[in-house]
Amino acid sequence: MSATALAILYRQHLDVLEQRASVALERGGFEHLVVPSGTLHYQVFDDRDYPYAVNPHFKAWAPLTRNPGSWLVFTPGKRPTLIYLQPFDYWHVVPQAPSGYWVEHFDIRIIRTADEAAQHLPPPSRCAIIGEPQSALGEHVPNNPQAVIDYLHYHRAYKTPYELAMMRAASASGVRGHLAAERAFRAGASEFGIHLAYCQAVRQDANELPYNNIVALNEHAAVLHYTELGRLPPKDPRSFLIDAGASHAGYACDITRTHAADSAGEFQAMVQAVDAAQLGMCDQVRAGTDYKQIHIDAHLALAGILREFGVLKVSPEAALERGISSAFFPHGIGHGIGLQVHDVAGFAASDSGGSIDKPTGHPYLRLTRVLEPGMVVTIEPGIYFIDMLLEEVKKNGYGDAVDWDRVEAFKPYGGIRIEDDVVCTDAAPENLTRDAFAAA
Repeated sequence: MSATALAILYRQHLDVLEQRASVALERGGFEHLVVPSGTLHYQVFDDRDYPYAVNPHFKAWAPLTRNPGSWLVFTPGKRPTLIYLQPFDYWHVVPQAPSGYWVEHFDIRIIRTADEAAQHLPPPSRCAIIGEPQSALGEHVPNNPQAVIDYLHYHRAYKTPYELAMMRAASASGVRGHLAAERAFRAGASEFGIHLAYCQAVRQDANELPYNNIVALNEHAAVLHYTELGRLPPKDPRSFLIDAGASHAGYACDITRTHAADSAGEFQAMVQAVDAAQLGMCDQVRAGTDYKQIHIDAHLALAGILREFGVLKVSPEAALERGISSAFFPHGIGHGIGLQVHDVAGFAASDSGGSIDKPTGHPYLRLTRVLEPGMVVTIEPGIYFIDMLLEEVKKNGYGDAVDWDRVEAFKPYGGIRIEDDVVCTDAAPENLTRDAFAAA
């Protein structure tokens, strides 16, 4: 994308943010929106800091992700102010002065110590200060007024064209990493080695990635958030599941793929069946579709695959009704994504608050809203062979619904998950992940 096109998209994005912030402030009865970028947190009894994570409300306005101690101020009718900490420091690299396509839209004030920000902030009594408690500076203490938060979070689900451009770039980076990771797996690398290959291809280290990489070989794929990263490869590599994303200008992608060592084996056939079903679920990401229904339909589709492969002896409908499908697919079909991997307001009933309940028996679904144009969601169905959940099936009296010999045949592979990031539009959905793979 050309610098001119990016500048135009950003200006339009900033217009949307200013409109949203103005309404949110009016809802809350405030005059100023004040957003700290966040601060460094130090480990107990030590002078080492934890990895810094920027306030997502801050990076929504400016593509700055490594600038603790900075602040943003917006007053309706005025240019936003960026208070930018550029300290005198010989221990660390000093951030460069702000530059690029976005700076002309801000009144930028450089400070040399974090405390200097206070002189540039409006009186706190009329401010909605959005951030974590540790960001407090004197009387400027984050108050996170609910009316303001409700409005901003609800509307953050609707991505601007600028945000979609950033997410396409993040997806392109993530796909480079996934291709490198598969090559490393085929070459016999360990989980740790695959992780390093991924980071090198994405050109981001673990602290820059939007979440900890899940790199699981064989049975490890049955642990949903497996992040141990074994240092030695298994003697008999059978399967590989990688759930890994990338960041671009503060925006995230979230991609999962599963690979079989044997391209002609039964596990590979199941991977292909889940992949085909997942594409059908992605096609459901259309305006007016209840995301909860995609989740329920995913249970039916996955139970159908399990029946096709001889794991289940009952119909998909019976497996869903009795909770058996949840033993094999125990998480939600996905979540919103954007500035955060698990983006906010997934259950919001409106921009004035309230929540939409999850379907009974499905406690881990992270999004219950009706889809509308501009929303970006993940679609990540999975089939896993997890001992503790399968034991629950037996305890609940449904053991005869499962062919346990077939379960034993698939357990050495751990599980399968396929995940794409999908944009809801006015027409057919845009699959950011598949498009990035096709381009690569």
